[in-house]
Amino acid sequence: MAQPDFLVIGHVTKDLTDKGYQPGGTLVYSGLTARNLGRRVGVITSAGPDLDLAQILKDIEVVCLSSLVTTTFRNIYEEGGRRQCVCAVAERIAAGDVPRAWREVPIVHLGPIAGEIGGEMIDLFSSSLLGVTPQGWLRRWDEQGRVFPRQWIEAGKLLARVDVLVLSEEDLAGEARTLRSQLGVPRVTVVTEGVRGATVHHQGRTLHFPARKTTIVDPTGAGDIFAAAFLVRLAETDDPYEAARFANVAASLSVERAGIASVPNRAQIEALMMNRL
Repeated sequence: MAQPDFLVIGHVTKDLTDKGYQPGGTLVYSGLTARNLGRRVGVITSAGPDLDLAQILKDIEVVCLSSLVTTTFRNIYEEGGRRQCVCAVAERIAAGDVPRAWREVPIVHLGPIAGEIGGEMIDLFSSSLLGVTPQGWLRRWDEQGRVFPRQWIEAGKLLARVDVLVLSEEDLAGEARTLRSQLGVPRVTVVTEGVRGATVHHQGRTLHFPARKTTIVDPTGAGDIFAAAFLVRLAETDDPYEAARFANVAASLSVERAGIASVPNRAQIEALMMNRL
């Protein structure tokens, strides 16, 4: 098993559309972004036999736990935001499922989307740059699968051990808004704001970084692409503000196309950054 230098843990998903489904989830968009930025990527997921992960995650080392079903969502985008429904949930991923050789990977992205990993996963990676996108800990769903915000009760005892927390304004709705009072606890917190850009909380300072103007074709995965690009660039520069500028451009490129083909590469991002100087 190859040793990665960027690890993502979470569920791959089937995102239902009027034309069938497309593969998605934080794990897919983050993993592909890190790969396109030159990282050796490993992922740990759980999925049913209905997805060809070798095809979806080319040149990525995949550990896939067996499940009868693949986590499945239907996303409905409206003028007021996004409505989600959960149609199926794959098996959970436990700390013991992480290969011992992968517990000292330089960059780790924990990307739960349906409560599939627990907070104990954070303790495995004490020597890594640890990033968390907690949306799967900030949502619940009813018997019909309709998704609603929930309070992340465990946040208080976990966030101090997180290097980078990336979440969206959408994540901070409803019961989850209580998390706003804890944004200064991790080393760096980034709140993404869609077309408005992103705000970085670091060492008591709060700085806003506006987004590049673009034409939106499909916003799916943009937040996950932002998170992976931010982690990669932060590891390279140790500068969260440079990382935010880099990730903003990556996310703006991603919304111009649909599906996993939207994931940009380093040359595309750097060319736009040069043009903005």
